Amino acid sequence: MRTASSPTTSLLTVSDLRVNLGGAPVLRGVGLTVAAGEVAGLLGPNGVGKTTLLRAISGVAPSAAGHVQVHGATLAALGRRRLAQMVAVVQQLPEAPPELRVEELVLLGRTPHLGLLARESTRDYAIARQAMRRAGCAMLAERALGTLSGGQRRRAFIARALAQEPALLLLDEPTANLDVQAQGETFELLRQLAAEGVGVLVAVHDLTLAAAYCDRVVLLHEGRIVAVGTPAEVITADIVHRVYGAHVDVIHHPVHGAPIVVPARLEATRDH
Repeated sequence: MRTASSPTTSLLTVSDLRVNLGGAPVLRGVGLTVAAGEVAGLLGPNGVGKTTLLRAISGVAPSAAGHVQVHGATLAALGRRRLAQMVAVVQQLPEAPPELRVEELVLLGRTPHLGLLARESTRDYAIARQAMRRAGCAMLAERALGTLSGGQRRRAFIARALAQEPALLLLDEPTANLDVQAQGETFELLRQLAAEGVGVLVAVHDLTLAAAYCDRVVLLHEGRIVAVGTPAEVITADIVHRVYGAHVDVIHHPVHGAPIVVPARLEATRDH
Protein backbone atom coordinates (compact mmCIF):
# COMPACT_ATOMS: atom_id res chain seq x y z
CA MET A 1 0.00 0.00 0.00
CA ARG A 2 1.18 3.48 -0.79
CA THR A 3 2.49 5.55 2.09
CA ALA A 4 3.29 9.22 2.40
CA SER A 5 6.13 10.91 4.22
CA SER A 6 5.47 12.10 7.76
CA PRO A 7 5.44 15.76 8.80
CA THR A 8 8.92 17.11 9.40
CA THR A 9 8.12 18.65 12.80
CA SER A 10 6.44 16.11 15.05
CA LEU A 11 4.51 16.96 18.16
CA LEU A 12 3.80 13.26 18.76
CA THR A 13 6.18 10.45 17.82
CA VAL A 14 5.29 6.81 18.38
CA SER A 15 8.08 4.32 17.70
CA ASP A 16 7.79 0.50 17.50
CA LEU A 17 4.98 0.48 20.07
CA ARG A 18 3.88 -2.92 21.29
CA VAL A 19 0.99 -3.52 23.68
CA ASN A 20 -0.30 -6.82 25.06
CA LEU A 21 -3.68 -7.27 26.72
CA GLY A 22 -4.43 -10.46 28.60
CA GLY A 23 -1.19 -11.91 27.28
CA ALA A 24 -2.23 -11.41 23.66
CA PRO A 25 -0.56 -8.88 21.35
CA VAL A 26 -2.84 -5.98 20.40
CA LEU A 27 -0.34 -3.51 18.94
CA ARG A 28 2.59 -4.96 17.00
CA GLY A 29 5.33 -2.41 16.37
CA VAL A 30 3.23 0.66 15.65
CA GLY A 31 4.96 3.84 14.55
CA LEU A 32 3.36 7.16 13.65
CA THR A 33 3.74 10.92 13.98
CA VAL A 34 1.37 13.83 14.41
CA ALA A 35 2.51 17.38 13.73
CA ALA A 36 1.38 20.52 15.49
CA GLY A 37 -1.44 22.01 13.44
CA GLU A 38 -2.45 18.68 11.89
CA VAL A 39 -5.65 16.65 12.06
CA ALA A 40 -4.66 13.00 11.67
CA GLY A 41 -7.36 10.36 11.36
CA LEU A 42 -6.89 6.90 12.86
CA LEU A 43 -8.81 4.39 10.75
CA GLY A 44 -9.39 0.65 10.81
CA PRO A 45 -12.04 -2.01 11.35
CA ASN A 46 -13.49 -2.62 14.79
CA GLY A 47 -11.18 -4.43 17.17
CA VAL A 48 -7.87 -3.66 15.46
CA GLY A 49 -6.40 -1.66 18.34
CA LYS A 50 -7.40 1.98 17.70
CA THR A 51 -8.64 2.57 21.25
CA THR A 52 -5.67 0.71 22.72
CA LEU A 53 -3.30 2.89 20.71
CA LEU A 54 -4.91 6.08 21.98
CA ARG A 55 -4.78 4.74 25.55
CA ALA A 56 -1.11 3.86 25.18
CA ILE A 57 -0.28 7.31 23.80
CA SER A 58 -2.02 8.92 26.78
CA GLY A 59 -0.13 6.68 29.22
CA VAL A 60 -3.15 4.66 30.35
CA ALA A 61 -2.38 1.34 28.63
CA PRO A 62 1.11 0.06 29.53
CA SER A 63 3.34 -0.80 26.60
CA ALA A 64 5.47 -3.92 26.32
CA ALA A 65 8.01 -2.21 24.08
CA GLY A 66 8.58 0.94 22.07
CA HIS A 67 8.37 4.63 22.85
CA VAL A 68 5.85 7.46 22.88
CA GLN A 69 7.26 10.99 22.80
CA VAL A 70 5.46 14.32 23.08
CA HIS A 71 7.57 17.33 22.11
CA GLY A 72 10.56 14.97 22.14
CA ALA A 73 10.09 13.79 25.73
CA THR A 74 9.02 10.28 26.72
CA LEU A 75 5.91 9.76 28.83
CA ALA A 76 8.07 8.71 31.79
CA ALA A 77 10.19 11.85 31.52
CA LEU A 78 7.14 14.10 31.35
CA GLY A 79 5.41 12.66 34.40
CA ARG A 80 1.67 12.46 34.94
CA ARG A 81 0.98 16.13 35.67
CA ARG A 82 3.00 17.53 32.79
CA LEU A 83 1.51 14.94 30.44
CA ALA A 84 -2.00 15.99 31.51
CA GLN A 85 -1.11 19.61 30.78
CA MET A 86 0.00 18.72 27.27
CA VAL A 87 -2.33 15.89 26.21
CA ALA A 88 -6.13 15.81 26.49
CA VAL A 89 -8.24 12.75 25.76
CA VAL A 90 -11.88 12.38 24.78
CA GLN A 91 -12.84 8.75 25.27
CA GLN A 92 -15.47 6.96 23.23
CA LEU A 93 -17.58 6.19 26.31
CA PRO A 94 -16.44 8.68 28.95
CA GLU A 95 -17.69 8.27 32.50
CA ALA A 96 -18.41 10.76 35.24
CA PRO A 97 -20.87 10.98 38.16
CA PRO A 98 -24.35 11.65 36.71
CA GLU A 99 -25.03 14.37 39.29
CA LEU A 100 -21.97 16.38 38.18
CA ARG A 101 -22.92 19.62 36.45
CA VAL A 102 -21.44 20.35 33.03
CA GLU A 103 -19.55 23.39 34.32
CA GLU A 104 -18.03 21.30 37.11
CA LEU A 105 -16.96 18.65 34.60
CA VAL A 106 -15.34 21.21 32.31
CA LEU A 107 -13.52 22.85 35.23
CA LEU A 108 -11.85 19.49 35.89
CA GLY A 109 -9.89 20.18 32.74
CA ARG A 110 -8.08 22.92 34.63
CA THR A 111 -6.87 20.53 37.37
CA PRO A 112 -3.46 19.77 35.80
CA HIS A 113 -2.71 23.51 35.74
CA LEU A 114 -3.55 24.14 39.41
CA GLY A 115 -1.02 24.03 42.20
CA LEU A 116 -1.40 21.72 45.19
CA LEU A 117 -4.64 22.56 47.07
CA ALA A 118 -5.18 25.56 44.79
CA ARG A 119 -8.71 26.57 43.78
CA GLU A 120 -9.84 27.67 40.34
CA SER A 121 -9.14 31.30 39.58
CA THR A 122 -11.18 33.80 37.61
CA ARG A 123 -9.01 32.91 34.62
CA ASP A 124 -9.77 29.21 35.01
CA TYR A 125 -13.51 29.92 35.00
CA ALA A 126 -13.10 32.10 31.91
CA ILE A 127 -11.20 29.33 30.11
CA ALA A 128 -13.91 26.81 31.05
CA ARG A 129 -16.67 29.11 29.76
CA GLN A 130 -14.81 29.64 26.51
CA ALA A 131 -14.33 25.88 26.15
CA MET A 132 -18.06 25.31 26.62
CA ARG A 133 -18.87 27.95 24.02
CA ARG A 134 -16.51 26.40 21.50
CA ALA A 135 -17.85 22.91 22.12
CA GLY A 136 -21.44 24.13 21.80
CA CYS A 137 -22.55 23.32 25.33
CA ALA A 138 -22.52 26.69 27.11
CA MET A 139 -26.29 26.53 27.48
CA LEU A 140 -25.89 23.26 29.39
CA ALA A 141 -23.53 24.62 32.06
CA GLU A 142 -25.96 24.11 34.95
CA ARG A 143 -27.34 20.77 33.72
CA ALA A 144 -26.38 17.51 35.43
CA LEU A 145 -24.64 14.99 33.19
CA GLY A 146 -27.31 12.42 33.96
CA THR A 147 -29.95 14.60 32.28
CA LEU A 148 -28.08 14.97 28.97
CA SER A 149 -28.46 13.13 25.70
CA GLY A 150 -25.53 11.19 24.30
CA GLY A 151 -24.61 14.00 21.93
CA GLN A 152 -24.78 16.62 24.68
CA ARG A 153 -22.52 14.50 26.90
CA ARG A 154 -19.97 14.26 24.09
CA ARG A 155 -19.92 18.04 23.74
CA ALA A 156 -19.39 18.40 27.50
CA PHE A 157 -16.43 16.03 27.51
CA ILE A 158 -14.92 17.75 24.47
CA ALA A 159 -15.24 21.03 26.38
CA ARG A 160 -13.38 19.50 29.33
CA ALA A 161 -10.56 18.50 26.98
CA LEU A 162 -10.43 22.02 25.52
CA ALA A 163 -10.23 23.49 29.02
CA GLN A 164 -6.94 21.65 29.47
CA GLU A 165 -5.47 23.85 26.71
CA PRO A 166 -3.59 20.84 25.34
CA ALA A 167 -0.88 20.77 22.72
CA LEU A 168 -2.14 17.34 21.62
CA LEU A 169 -5.78 16.25 21.51
CA LEU A 170 -6.70 12.55 21.28
CA LEU A 171 -10.29 11.61 20.45
CA ASP A 172 -11.88 8.17 20.18
CA GLU A 173 -14.89 8.19 17.83
CA PRO A 174 -16.11 11.64 18.97
CA THR A 175 -18.94 11.73 16.40
CA ALA A 176 -20.38 8.26 17.00
CA ASN A 177 -24.19 8.40 17.15
CA LEU A 178 -24.26 12.12 16.34
CA ASP A 179 -26.44 13.54 13.60
CA VAL A 180 -24.92 14.92 10.41
CA GLN A 181 -24.90 18.54 11.59
CA ALA A 182 -23.24 17.67 14.91
CA GLN A 183 -20.63 15.57 13.12
CA GLY A 184 -19.72 18.48 10.87
CA GLU A 185 -19.61 20.94 13.78
CA THR A 186 -17.33 18.64 15.76
CA PHE A 187 -14.84 18.26 12.92
CA GLU A 188 -14.98 21.96 12.08
CA LEU A 189 -13.94 22.58 15.70
CA LEU A 190 -11.03 20.16 15.30
CA ARG A 191 -9.97 22.04 12.16
CA GLN A 192 -10.10 25.33 14.09
CA LEU A 193 -7.96 23.88 16.88
CA ALA A 194 -5.43 22.63 14.36
CA ALA A 195 -5.28 26.10 12.79
CA GLU A 196 -4.32 27.37 16.25
CA GLY A 197 -1.42 24.89 16.42
CA VAL A 198 -2.98 21.95 18.28
CA GLY A 199 -2.10 18.47 17.05
CA VAL A 200 -5.16 16.24 16.70
CA LEU A 201 -5.29 12.45 16.45
CA VAL A 202 -8.86 11.20 16.08
CA ALA A 203 -10.16 7.66 15.67
CA VAL A 204 -12.87 7.76 13.02
CA HIS A 205 -15.29 5.05 11.92
CA ASP A 206 -16.73 6.93 8.93
CA LEU A 207 -14.20 6.91 6.08
CA THR A 208 -15.94 9.68 4.15
CA LEU A 209 -15.96 11.93 7.23
CA ALA A 210 -12.27 11.27 7.80
CA ALA A 211 -11.50 12.04 4.17
CA ALA A 212 -13.35 15.36 4.33
CA TYR A 213 -11.60 16.73 7.42
CA CYS A 214 -8.26 14.97 8.03
CA ASP A 215 -4.93 16.13 6.63
CA ARG A 216 -3.56 12.60 6.81
CA VAL A 217 -5.01 9.24 7.75
CA VAL A 218 -3.35 6.29 9.46
CA LEU A 219 -4.84 2.88 8.67
CA LEU A 220 -4.50 0.26 11.40
CA HIS A 221 -5.17 -3.45 10.83
CA GLU A 222 -4.45 -6.44 13.06
CA GLY A 223 -2.35 -4.30 15.36
CA ARG A 224 -0.13 -2.89 12.63
CA ILE A 225 -0.18 0.28 10.54
CA VAL A 226 -0.68 -0.76 6.95
CA ALA A 227 -0.96 2.65 5.25
CA VAL A 228 -0.28 6.31 6.01
CA GLY A 229 -0.96 9.21 3.70
CA THR A 230 -3.44 11.73 2.49
CA PRO A 231 -7.06 10.54 2.35
CA ALA A 232 -6.82 10.27 -1.44
CA GLU A 233 -3.76 8.02 -1.13
CA VAL A 234 -5.15 5.69 1.53
CA ILE A 235 -8.92 5.62 1.06
CA THR A 236 -9.16 3.71 -2.20
CA ALA A 237 -11.50 0.90 -3.22
CA ASP A 238 -8.62 -1.59 -3.33
CA ILE A 239 -7.26 -0.72 0.13
CA VAL A 240 -10.71 -0.62 1.73
CA HIS A 241 -11.49 -4.06 0.30
CA ARG A 242 -8.19 -5.53 1.50
CA VAL A 243 -8.48 -4.16 5.03
CA TYR A 244 -12.23 -4.04 5.67
CA GLY A 245 -13.26 -6.86 3.34
CA ALA A 246 -15.91 -4.57 1.88
CA HIS A 247 -16.67 -3.92 -1.77
CA VAL A 248 -16.99 -0.16 -2.17
CA ASP A 249 -16.94 2.51 -4.80
CA VAL A 250 -14.78 5.55 -4.10
CA ILE A 251 -15.81 8.72 -5.88
CA HIS A 252 -14.52 12.24 -5.38
CA HIS A 253 -16.34 15.26 -4.03
CA PRO A 254 -17.13 17.70 -6.86
CA VAL A 255 -15.91 20.74 -4.88
CA HIS A 256 -12.92 19.75 -2.72
CA GLY A 257 -12.08 16.39 -4.29
CA ALA A 258 -12.02 14.36 -1.07
CA PRO A 259 -12.88 10.66 -1.42
CA ILE A 260 -16.47 9.59 -0.80
CA VAL A 261 -16.96 5.93 0.06
CA VAL A 262 -20.20 4.17 -0.86
CA PRO A 263 -21.09 0.46 -0.85
CA ALA A 264 -20.69 -1.09 -4.28
CA ARG A 265 -23.75 -2.61 -5.91
CA LEU A 266 -22.60 -6.10 -6.79
CA GLU A 267 -25.62 -7.42 -8.63
CA ALA A 268 -25.34 -7.48 -12.38
CA THR A 269 -27.07 -4.61 -14.12
CA ARG A 270 -29.59 -5.40 -16.78
CA ASP A 271 -30.67 -3.42 -19.76
CA HIS A 272 -34.41 -2.87 -19.97
